[in-house]
Order: sequence, then structure tokens, then C-alpha cells
Amino acid sequence: MTRRTVLQAAALAAAAGAAALASGCGTSGRHSAVGARSAAPATTPGAASPTTASSTTASSTTASPTAAIPQLPAQITHGPLTRPQVALTFHGQGEPALATALLAEAERAGARLTVMAVGTWLDAYPQLARRILDGGHELGNHTQTHGNIDAMSAAGAYAEIAGCADRLRRLTGSPGRWFRPSQTRLATPTVQRAALRAGYPHCLSYDVDSLDYTDPGEYAVRDNVLRQVRAGSVVSLHLGHPGTVAALPAILDGLRRRGLRAVTTTELLT
Repeated sequence: MTRRTVLQAAALAAAAGAAALASGCGTSGRHSAVGARSAAPATTPGAASPTTASSTTASSTTASPTAAIPQLPAQITHGPLTRPQVALTFHGQGEPALATALLAEAERAGARLTVMAVGTWLDAYPQLARRILDGGHELGNHTQTHGNIDAMSAAGAYAEIAGCADRLRRLTGSPGRWFRPSQTRLATPTVQRAALRAGYPHCLSYDVDSLDYTDPGEYAVRDNVLRQVRAGSVVSLHLGHPGTVAALPAILDGLRRRGLRAVTTTELLT
């Protein structure tokens, strides 16, 4: 039996016992076209700069913002096009067995991933935070409940971001460097200001959408990624989907054949 067959069997077995998963971040904003790629990390028209965005007056519970990285925009869709690196970023929800199988496969290939964790997922499976970091991967913030953050009030958006940051800090000692909005590809100015107030000067989007949350099968996930990926890409993937686990070895092999290496988002962007 090949390793891919073993992965497929393990993934399907885990999925069979899992509860229904939350949907991916698929909204009209998620699928809007990405503009022409430039040599510098991409920004979004109208995105507030982390150095100029206005924010709600800080209260005693407001986090001290992480220092902004000067060369990066407030909203990031990809990294430098001059480095043979990509960031595979995973929306963190779903069955733990699927997550650990995917992490183990990445580690066998020497790949480093970024998991944008949902706070309620961390509440349910707190051991996964340390498992991710111990594997050399990176943890970020994908809101507390994975609601439609672009439709929330400023106070609601801040509570979602700060809630997940608190979980990350309690479990790992750090809120993580990156925030990704939930149920949308791009953060509104309101969400960007809430993220800045919660300590995240940069919102992490992506330029490659695997569409794996639609469960199209491992070959479609593989093809969606490899058809679009370029040096500097930030790829959107999801934990909790068997097809993604099964597709990962072929994705990593395809990257290797192109001379590309999967690294954490921090390594790609700094």
C-alpha cells in the first residue's frame, strides 16, 4: 500500500467520525480578482495603512499593537516575487486527526505551514496549539467564532479578534503575528482598524484559493493550487478536509519540482 493510499484511508476514517465542519471563507469578496502581481508584497486599493488607520480609543483591555513591518501593507495578498518561497496557510478548524495527519505529512517533506486558528477550535482542542508550534509551524488568528466579520460592528469585530488573540496568548504565550478575517478574503476598513487595535497591524489575505473547503477531491485541490501558485504566493487551504490531506504530498512535490519551498508566513514576508 502506498503512502498516499494510507493518507487517504486515514483521512476518510477521521472524516467519518467528525462533526459537520464550518464552511470555508467563501463570500463574494473571497473570489474577487487579484490585481497584477508586483515585486513588492501586494496591498489592496483603499486599504488603511497601519500607520495611519484611525482606531477606537484604547481601553485597559486593548492589546499593545505588534510593531508594523514597514515594507508591508495593511492588507497582504502575497509576498516578494523574487524569493523561491510560498506560504501554505490553513484555516484552523476541523477534526484533530485530520490536522495531525496533515502536519505530519508536511514535516516529512520539510515544509513549514501557517495555521490561522479559530478560537473555538482552540477551546475544543487546546493541545493542537502546541502541536503546531512544536512542528516548526506558525499560528495566527482567524477570529473567535468564524462569523461573517465584515458584517459586524466595530465592537463585534474587535471582540472576535481579541477573543482569539486571548486564546493564543494563553496557550502559547503569544497572540501570533498575523490575523486573517473570517468568511471573507479581504478585510473592510472597519475590520482593519479592529485588528490594529487588537495588536495586528497587518491582515493576511491570499492570492491562491485552493477551494478545498468545497470538497472537490484531492486532484482538484492539487490542480487548483499548482495551476495558480508562483514565487511569493500565499495559498489558502483548510484543515478538516480529507481531500486536502490527500492532496498535500502532490502539492509539495509540485512546488519542489518548480524550485519552490513552503515556509511560514513570517519567513516569506520578513
